[in-house]
Amino acid sequence: MKLLNFSLAQEKGVVRMGAYLSARRCVVDLAAAWEQYAGRSRQSGVERFPGSMLALITAGEPLWDAVRRLLAELDNSPQAGPASHLDQPITYPLEAVSLHAPLERPPSLRDFYAFEQHVVTAFANRDRQVPPEWYRAPVFYYSNPNAILAPNAALPCPVYTQELDYELEIACIISRPGRDILASQAESYIFGYTILNDWSARDEQRWEMRVGLGPAKGKDFASSLGPWIVTPDELSAKHTRRAGVYDLAMSARVNGEQRSRGNWKDLHYSFGQMIERASAQVWLLPGDVIGSGTVGSGCLLETTRGLGPWLQPGDLVELEIEGLGVLANTITLPGQ
Repeated sequence: MKLLNFSLAQEKGVVRMGAYLSARRCVVDLAAAWEQYAGRSRQSGVERFPGSMLALITAGEPLWDAVRRLLAELDNSPQAGPASHLDQPITYPLEAVSLHAPLERPPSLRDFYAFEQHVVTAFANRDRQVPPEWYRAPVFYYSNPNAILAPNAALPCPVYTQELDYELEIACIISRPGRDILASQAESYIFGYTILNDWSARDEQRWEMRVGLGPAKGKDFASSLGPWIVTPDELSAKHTRRAGVYDLAMSARVNGEQRSRGNWKDLHYSFGQMIERASAQVWLLPGDVIGSGTVGSGCLLETTRGLGPWLQPGDLVELEIEGLGVLANTITLPGQ
């Protein structure tokens, strides 16, 4: 499944939950489809479709399986088009909807530092070696779950930076509560994956981290998620032998020019290892977001050796991960 949040131009302030059917390039209104296709509540034991992505995640596997069956039926139905023969439209062309972040306010957002090439290059740019501690265990920082940016949304450049950067990352979404989860068991706790852009103000980050804490204001102004959450079954053909690791290409473009290229399989620490570390002695909850950190070459800090040029107002940044889609945002002037 490719699950998303969307809105229609004629319905200001109304956010709907949907799914993307790739073959048809259309978005399914899940609540409308649930109501109009008979038998869904009997199959899943759920009388009313959940009202949010977090509620859908929390509902568990019986409902997820029922949604999969519904989407398969719609995908094979010639009548389930934009002008449905049923009571109201249940599908819309992708171009006719505005996408929202698939999780607009996750319970928490942890971001790791798990791609070795990125770590090596970042330290080399400062004439330093990677500290031995990096190889001891995966490390992370907490970012701001209240500053999630939607796909295709504008990002106003923070007023305090002259060195705005993108970061090409994968994020996994936790499916159920867990504590002290072993890496070997971690995949059963993953609801799905999405693209994460961990926007960075490099000049702000540089000075504040000299204090010994952070990153803080160099990171917390925005994190983009999207365009949808892809469940693991959609990626199974590219799974490696490591938990939460897939052989899938990753790239980033600025104004149509490719600036970054890597592969998910290059993770030094798997998502299984990240989840094991994150859950040690604490609970992970449904909807918690865990970011991979930047893929090798996945930011301007690496590709320009920290010298820039950096992102400017008007720049279009597109992050693409095979199987997960394209996450695009445009930079605007501060305060816009």
